[in-house]
Amino acid sequence: MTVPGGAGAGWAGNRGGRIGRAWTGHSAGRAVPNSGPSTLENDGLDSDTGGMDVTRTKPGGCEVTLAADLGGTHLRAALIDDAGEILLHESVETPHEGLLPTTLVELLTSVAGPGRRPVKATVVGVPGPVNYDLGALAWAPHLPASWVDELREDWLGERLGRAVTLANDADLAAVGEAYFGAGRPFDDVAYLTVSTGIGAGVLLGRRLVHGHRSIGELGHTVIDRLAWRELRPATVERLGSGSSIARLSEEAGLGPLDGPQLEAAVVAGDRRAHQVWDGVIEAVSIGVLNLCRLFSPQAIVIGGGLGCRERLLQPVRKQLADREGIDGCVLLAAALGDDAGLLGAPAWTRAFGRAPGRERGSQSCSAQRGGHGLP
Repeated sequence: MTVPGGAGAGWAGNRGGRIGRAWTGHSAGRAVPNSGPSTLENDGLDSDTGGMDVTRTKPGGCEVTLAADLGGTHLRAALIDDAGEILLHESVETPHEGLLPTTLVELLTSVAGPGRRPVKATVVGVPGPVNYDLGALAWAPHLPASWVDELREDWLGERLGRAVTLANDADLAAVGEAYFGAGRPFDDVAYLTVSTGIGAGVLLGRRLVHGHRSIGELGHTVIDRLAWRELRPATVERLGSGSSIARLSEEAGLGPLDGPQLEAAVVAGDRRAHQVWDGVIEAVSIGVLNLCRLFSPQAIVIGGGLGCRERLLQPVRKQLADREGIDGCVLLAAALGDDAGLLGAPAWTRAFGRAPGRERGSQSCSAQRGGHGLP
């Protein structure tokens, strides 16, 4: 396995991505102007943002994609053009009561508000397997069960008054990294997110691998046969994700530590912390190896608040460097940070193989202005 270095980021993931013409993450080999975002003028909205984190840039006349990404901490939405430039970005804290679907609709309505560019497609990334034939979230281990029935294309579409495409969040981030991020130079790319949970998306020939459902549920694959037989935690996610660290730390006698606390204990030389951390690295390494064996990608991009840490990436590279049969697959740090899922939205139609919302019948904005569109 080829193992080039990658830049680390904070536990929350970096906020890489394109805000107007300012590149705030890694450029993945593309020259990007650094003139900074312009101010949105006369956009028809009141200046009160209602507590939202808002980034705005001056609108134009070309159609854009409306994107949303449902995360465990923040719910984010953006308007993005075909060149992968985020023209407007808003975020709110993810509600942990029964208000999320309503909050999502309100956020999308705000971002696509009056005076903005016309929206040609709306794509929403959700943290769980998606039935693409039904346009519905199949199940979501990290969301309240009551939300699953409402996170459907028809439910959201009726309330927004526009067609909505639902996408698995790892699939969407995989498309973002493949078309605009670290995977851009490659045709065959796998993406692995290691955060609260663990998920994956795979593109072969720059097309997303999927059936009637999303298929990259790597986190729920069994890697410990004996533990599985005894009904103990046995999957990649239960042994290697951010959410598993508290349980593993407590079992080791350290108390329920979170990721930064465990890392601090490792740096301080605590033997038990090292054992827990080594187990997490091993679980992630097995997951990466399985991706290599199953799909033979040219590159695997690792992201997520935990996955982008160099303290995790470097040992994973070391464990995999001498494995047979996976030579030629490079292991890369994600370039787009938290924006990977959002940036997958404008490329979703091409990568997935069917139009989100409606068939594309107009020339892309970037083609009209002579810029770089989707590769």
